[in-house]
Amino acid sequence: MAAPVTTAVRQKLALVGTATGGWTRRTSYLQKWLALGTLIGVIAGLGAVVFFVALTQSTHFLLETIGGYTPPTPVGDGGGAGSGDFTRPWAIPLLVAAGGLVSGLIVFTFAPEAEGHGTDAAIEAVNTNPRMIRMRAVFVKLVASAITIGSGGSAGREGPTAQISAGFGSLLARTLDLTPKDGRIAVAIGIGSGIGAIFGAPLGGALLCGAIIYRDDFDFEAIVPGLITSIVSYSVYGVFLGFDPLFGYVGTEYRFDEPLQLVWFAVIGILAGFVGLLFAKTFYLTVDITHRLPGSRIIKPAIGGLLVGLLALGLPEILGSGYGWVQKAMERTDLLAMPLWLILVLPLAKIVATSLSIGTGGSGGIFGPGLVIGGFTGAAVWRILEPFAPGVPDSPAPFVIVGMMASFGAIARTPLAVMVMVAEMTGSLTVVPPAMLAVGLAYLIVRRSGDTIYRSQLENRDDARSARLQRELPLLSRLEVADAMSPPKLVLTSSMLVVDAIEAMADLPGAPVVDANERFVGTVAPGELYGRAPDEPIGRSVDVSAPTVSVEGNLADAVDALPQGHRWVTVLDDDRKIRGIVGAREIVHGYRTAAAADVHRFASLSPHADLLDVRVGKNSPFVGKALGECEIPESVIVLTVLRGDAALPGTATSVFQADDLVTLVGPHDALGQVSAQLAAQDR
Repeated sequence: MAAPVTTAVRQKLALVGTATGGWTRRTSYLQKWLALGTLIGVIAGLGAVVFFVALTQSTHFLLETIGGYTPPTPVGDGGGAGSGDFTRPWAIPLLVAAGGLVSGLIVFTFAPEAEGHGTDAAIEAVNTNPRMIRMRAVFVKLVASAITIGSGGSAGREGPTAQISAGFGSLLARTLDLTPKDGRIAVAIGIGSGIGAIFGAPLGGALLCGAIIYRDDFDFEAIVPGLITSIVSYSVYGVFLGFDPLFGYVGTEYRFDEPLQLVWFAVIGILAGFVGLLFAKTFYLTVDITHRLPGSRIIKPAIGGLLVGLLALGLPEILGSGYGWVQKAMERTDLLAMPLWLILVLPLAKIVATSLSIGTGGSGGIFGPGLVIGGFTGAAVWRILEPFAPGVPDSPAPFVIVGMMASFGAIARTPLAVMVMVAEMTGSLTVVPPAMLAVGLAYLIVRRSGDTIYRSQLENRDDARSARLQRELPLLSRLEVADAMSPPKLVLTSSMLVVDAIEAMADLPGAPVVDANERFVGTVAPGELYGRAPDEPIGRSVDVSAPTVSVEGNLADAVDALPQGHRWVTVLDDDRKIRGIVGAREIVHGYRTAAAADVHRFASLSPHADLLDVRVGKNSPFVGKALGECEIPESVIVLTVLRGDAALPGTATSVFQADDLVTLVGPHDALGQVSAQLAAQDR
């Protein structure tokens, strides 16, 4: 009886999802994201509340009651001073190991993808398939992370909350059949709003929506939805748990009024950049070693936990999230009371503890530990400079705050978002001017190395577009550029005069340019020549950084080289001589040719299959409809949709327009039926 009821419920939900999904495709941009953003924001806020409560109860039961140790908490979490000493030190290593064991058992039994830090998995979903996050993984992540951190594992609480809200965005993408673009935005704003909610930083969370996906770029399309989602999630979280900043209002008395202080903030930035690099390298070295070691994946987090517990007997500051210890480091009296050796060791110890807790397969976030590591770095700089250096502020809070901004903002490749987020977490905007220098220096150091703490990040939007196209058109890597390229319609010489070049390019968007030896030097477009002196050689206006592709490369290389907004790239040989050009039309033609060859090979085994190109008529009932909304037999596959110079993959969200050239494959009789509907003309 249960099975038919479940099936009926799923069918009803599918109908509701289909209807709502149709509305999201028809309605305006603002209405769509007001609705979706509010919905995701509510879930993100509630998810953050649920995880915070679960983590609080887990910590109280495991670390405090069983372990006999109460860690200090930041002002936003109650501001508890903590117990200071262990009442049962023998229990700590066993407790952290048991937490790792139970966490590993839950994760690798029910949802192995919940291993490690959830933020990277959510970023991967944005960049590969926004529908891929299973709700099972979300619940497993919540429970496993609460156990890992609550038992003393060194991890942050942002990873689980990011995966909760990103998972709901992924669920919406599946249920409402959102377009790939909207699905990516839904998951991205889930990441940012979840992290912003748990840290009480809505503006930083909104910026994180667009920043965390790329290493050196920003997804501006996620900003407006991110603002909506972040303020909603922050409001929901605050209604239940309060709106106070995580660390209270610290450093607010600081005023940047001594230019000499820039020297010390520059020192923080440089050190924070290298500490961030050390964090990433140590973490992923641990991950790689763990994967190579023999043995059950369930046991490895327990071994990591045991090592963390043993280390914590001498350094209790590494247990749990560590936010309470950062709070103490912001107070002059508390920081001066700590031994200097301890302050210097804490950043390194926290790196090791986090790597052992999460890098071995435990569940939890690395955003929070990254902030703690940076805060300890800033505290160490203040402690060293305070006795003798001129211009050092009386309170260590500005140095600790800037250390958090610089270290993790750099290694996460999200400097602006993290800087704003930490300012919100501390209620302090007065440190932002000198922080800009520190964060900038740290970011330059990390960027030069090419490292990031989030391996799923792509370089920029062009890389993301190229990766999506290669996934949607998987035959590209099999096709040679030489087989698809076409001869250029025009080649200019660098000595040609501007007036002659403009006339020659009257009907062209641009042309490649060669020198006197017929070697490629760049490209030029008519718009770059307007306003130049008519008798000036065009060599001064050539774009020498224009992308090219080798004649020995494949079409996947051509897609990588083709920047957004450009229609073609030049094909060169080893001597930089022009062999041709390749653009979107050549790429699509080559793909269709390869697809046709595959189909004909298949047809030799299945004589009823065929390949057909159909031009969409303006009276076709399919015009204006997405492929998923059209009644096309399951036996017919839409390979590609060619629209001018643009190529669309045959996905459920591809919308037909009149004059599209559609490539179909399927049985003869079914192809005839579909082609008749596609090609319908005026009567």
